[in-house]
Amino acid sequence: MKTRAHFVGRTPWSAADALVGLPEPPRQPHARCGQADGGVRRGPGGPPHCLRLLPCLALLLCALLHAEIIDRIAASVGNLVITASDLDRQIRVAAFLNRTQPDFSPASRRAMAERMVDQKLILRELDNSRYPAPAAAEVDPIFEKFKKDNFASDEEYRRALADDGVSEQDVRDQLLWERRLLLFIDVRFRPGVQVSAQDIEDYFTRVVEPAARAAHPDQPVTLDSYRAQIEEKLTGDRVDQQMNAWLANAKRRTDVVFHEEALQ
Repeated sequence: MKTRAHFVGRTPWSAADALVGLPEPPRQPHARCGQADGGVRRGPGGPPHCLRLLPCLALLLCALLHAEIIDRIAASVGNLVITASDLDRQIRVAAFLNRTQPDFSPASRRAMAERMVDQKLILRELDNSRYPAPAAAEVDPIFEKFKKDNFASDEEYRRALADDGVSEQDVRDQLLWERRLLLFIDVRFRPGVQVSAQDIEDYFTRVVEPAARAAHPDQPVTLDSYRAQIEEKLTGDRVDQQMNAWLANAKRRTDVVFHEEALQ
């Protein structure tokens, strides 16, 4: 494995004009529902209450008919949705954490939508299978290290948040998600991965030794010098393969839809 809808519409004030000047039937003194005025109760000096509500109802109906949905669905995962604003926010958060400029191009939005679909599938699995969840405080050291490595002061960090349109909670949520993802991978996939001594030796002969000799022709190259690194590399590759296979199977079993018009 290497976001609310708002409605806007103009107010059709002319909808109330047709009701102005409606003739008022003669009033009976002390009229009550079901009595002299035929059961229609009136306010003092005005038309019946039901007619007085008509302008409001007409305005509401016209506003709905002219409504424009601002936030669109970018992707759906079963009955879960990822909105365009979710997508944009995640792009901004990722760029903030990577200290790069956010990329809102169609290719970038599509790639982020695919990663967010993966996230929804993993979160569903986490919720259904009761995997251990990290405490929010576990990201505190990671969060503080990020600030120390990238900002000279807290004031500079706060300015960067405001300039990039990102909240501190967005940053913490992303770090917590990454921590939760690593725990899921370690529990779900890593225990089933085995790397043999022969696997390590083959990789050393095919990849590591030629590269090391080319880089340092006058230095000896031994397997023992690279054994731990090779084992970790092969383990990580196989964990990724299992993870990708699991995600592919989860997508086959789930109705995943991308709405291309919201990814442009």
